[in-house]
Amino acid sequence: MFCFEACHGSAPDIAGKNIANPTSLLLSGAMMLRYMDLKKWGDLVEESVRAVLTEGTCITRDVGGTASTDEFTDAVITKLLEKKKEI
Repeated sequence: MFCFEACHGSAPDIAGKNIANPTSLLLSGAMMLRYMDLKKWGDLVEESVRAVLTEGTCITRDVGGTASTDEFTDAVITKLLEKKKEI
């Protein structure tokens, strides 16, 4: 049995406020995809997260930005769909 999870607490103080940084959860998902022999998809998720962070236009509050959880996640999904076309 394997477990893939973000390495932080459940943060009940910010639950439902749309201010959590989903990076570690998304990267845990990438690790899970690689474990399931879906390396291409795991790499795609990680590259998309990295691209959003590198561009710096959609950064969550905990690291100095103003983006909500939804905005950051939407930016990663948009980047993922763009990169998927390149494969």
